[in-house]
Amino acid sequence: MPSVVAAIWAALRSPLMPFWLVVELLPFGRSAELGTLWCLVGLAWRCRHGAAVWSGRRGAILLLVLLAAYVGAALLSAFDAVAPAKSWSSVAGLLRYVPLGLYACLVIRRTDRLRALYVGVAAVLVLWALAAWVQMLTGWSPRGAATGVYLTGLFGDDLKFGPALAVLSPFALWAARMRWGWRGLLAAFLLLLGPVLLAGSRSAWLCYVLVALAFAWREAGTKRRFFGTCAAGAVLLVLAGGVAWTLSARFDARIQRTLDGLHGGEQGLNTALTGRLDIWQVSARMIAAHPFNGVGVRGFRYAYPHYAPANDHFVVVDPCGAGQGACHPHQWVLEVLADTGAAGLLLWLAGLAWALRAWRRAGRVARAQAFPTTLALGVMLFPLNSHLAFYSAWWGLLFAWLLALWCAGLEIRDDA
Repeated sequence: MPSVVAAIWAALRSPLMPFWLVVELLPFGRSAELGTLWCLVGLAWRCRHGAAVWSGRRGAILLLVLLAAYVGAALLSAFDAVAPAKSWSSVAGLLRYVPLGLYACLVIRRTDRLRALYVGVAAVLVLWALAAWVQMLTGWSPRGAATGVYLTGLFGDDLKFGPALAVLSPFALWAARMRWGWRGLLAAFLLLLGPVLLAGSRSAWLCYVLVALAFAWREAGTKRRFFGTCAAGAVLLVLAGGVAWTLSARFDARIQRTLDGLHGGEQGLNTALTGRLDIWQVSARMIAAHPFNGVGVRGFRYAYPHYAPANDHFVVVDPCGAGQGACHPHQWVLEVLADTGAAGLLLWLAGLAWALRAWRRAGRVARAQAFPTTLALGVMLFPLNSHLAFYSAWWGLLFAWLLALWCAGLEIRDDA
């Protein structure tokens, strides 16, 4: 018993704890901001007691450049926003990612700490997956009974479980591969596959397929083995999908909606996409009317009724409340264009180009140690998919967290 207490105390005292806590608390909504606050306090404490923030200066500089693009796009959009109070408060809120990221660059200065954090995130994902399996098998989870067509596990009524699990899955797969080899990788893939499928998010399905392809390429080594692995994986996915389709009403409902897109023309496709075509058409009108700096960050819902038809489903149903329309475009390029305009998109593209340059110059070893985070960010930003809002408080926090971890991990130099 004393050893267990000592281990818990050591974990709580770890400098990684505040940063790791953000992911640990993601299922509980805005509670994840406690980790952000702890990072701010930890950064101030370490600076006050002589810690050199710029000891991780390479990662910190890279982080600040990328955040400048992300926050700068929002800042430019706020000057003539359709909802100034919302846009300016959103810009102010984005500044909390600076101490979050600087803290990561300060404490994740060695490969052993980076790997310890990867393992910690993997442990969180295993906990999420086990809770989801319990919900699948019993209909109950620690956050309540399952409802509707979505599996949510520890996330309660929050439908972000599927996308979050799929995006963060590289950490669990990496940790299992490092500890148990290819058998561990396969076991981890299967452990997460069920919850990802039954979470009901088709964007999460695509993300998880991309993650699987990346690991298959990494493991195969040759094109021939890669295609063989993909063929075996395709058979496995078909079998798993068939079982889920047969046994799960949730999965069946999502598949039936997806199949609606194969017939019925544009209306059938729109139904299959849960009204996304309507949102994207309104987004196009919004972008045309505000081409330079958009309607203002997080102003999409307020501008939506002005560009939507009178009988638009999202205006009639009013999902966001207070006489608004759809909350965001559900596609990150359209979100950036609608909210921040062409100027914002240019800043995003400049940030992506800078990140690619840093990745190329980092060297093979650095790229390998940053692989899980690179892959997580890659599938999160994959443009041919639907997305949660990158300037929202929850998804934006996860994006900034991954960005901070990537900058810190890519620029680690154990001999520095």
